[in-house]
Amino acid sequence: MRILIVEDNRRLGESLRDILKSARYESDISGDGREGYERLMSGLYDGVLLDVMLPGMDGITLLKEARKRGCSTPVLMLTAKSETEDRVEGLESGADYYLTKPFDAGELLAALCGQASNAGDRLRRRPPRRRRPRPGGWT
Repeated sequence: MRILIVEDNRRLGESLRDILKSARYESDISGDGREGYERLMSGLYDGVLLDVMLPGMDGITLLKEARKRGCSTPVLMLTAKSETEDRVEGLESGADYYLTKPFDAGELLAALCGQASNAGDRLRRRPPRRRRPRPGGWT
């Protein structure tokens, strides 16, 4: 699984990458909201760890824009903003999970694992593609 980390604190981004690596996740770090948005929209990632307070474009705006454009990649918001209103805003903007800093690495990995299995469930629940007969029959 490949995870995009959108975090402007370089040291924290590298720590997150190390945590993910220990759980055999591949990851890339983006330190700015605009770059994070472009990378998210590339379709290369299975999940995103997204900070709220970012230069270039804040995480809430990034996520709203991505969801508006049809991006369904699971997003875990990881932020210092811990007020109930902040969590509600993050979830209403399209986050699948909201984790506040400081965080527990075990909870972070469990949330990612849950997001991955939920994404897999969504994929498995899609109706099967209907096969169309070729001219001349089903050969």
